[in-house]
Amino acid sequence: MFVHLTSAANAPRIRRSGIRAAGHGQGGVRGVYCFPVLPSYTLTHQWLRELARFGSRGGLVAVHVRLDDTEDVLVGRYTDRARDAQAAVSAAESVRRIAALDDPRGWEVLVPRAIRPREVHRIRSAPQVVGWRFLPDAHGVRPCTCFGCRVRGGYGARRLRERLPHPLDGPPPPVTVLLARIEAGDPGDPAALREALHWFGMRRRGPVDRLKGLAVHPDPGVREELVWAVARWSTPGVAELLDGLADDPHPDVREAVEAVRDPA
Repeated sequence: MFVHLTSAANAPRIRRSGIRAAGHGQGGVRGVYCFPVLPSYTLTHQWLRELARFGSRGGLVAVHVRLDDTEDVLVGRYTDRARDAQAAVSAAESVRRIAALDDPRGWEVLVPRAIRPREVHRIRSAPQVVGWRFLPDAHGVRPCTCFGCRVRGGYGARRLRERLPHPLDGPPPPVTVLLARIEAGDPGDPAALREALHWFGMRRRGPVDRLKGLAVHPDPGVREELVWAVARWSTPGVAELLDGLADDPHPDVREAVEAVRDPA
């Protein structure tokens, strides 16, 4: 028996049609994430608080799924997923491996297909305060506020960044301060310009018209940093700016444009 955690709003559809293979697993495999039912209620539902961080509709519910013992699944710790280190085993073997661990926190099972309605044993409510957040044993550890670790819009995220500012990732200076640094000289100090563009790259929108002049800056490092700064912006004019930089004479700039347009 396995448990799959999902939003309560999905329960009627799951009863009717089963669980869709919406999870992205190791090697791009699509499937359904779940965890074996263990004697420990807390370990069985350990993923609840971590999943709740990303929002739910009506809270999370526990969907009990019954699989055949010979069903092929992927099992491993969540950190093994990126290294393609999760093992392809039978469902029964995945339960045996996880049950034998001294600390199974962070482990997961991926069923590489959709779950059929007849395989859904029952759906029940689950307390919303079980499990760990961020990572096992994170409680009491100073949180990292770097650009890669922080969650945009997370509860208390802004106050956390202000209390524990990261030396490289902010919080960034105000836009007016950054623009003053960029427009301080012609052509300006390349190091100062790259630093200002680094801060601009953490924003979702920005003053494209005020920055497009850097597309002809004599330093290719500045032009490359401009590409990374505006790549994720939703501001009108970004596509046209990248079109111009795609024909830049320096290969590093052209490669940066290609990378942001084709992340895969």
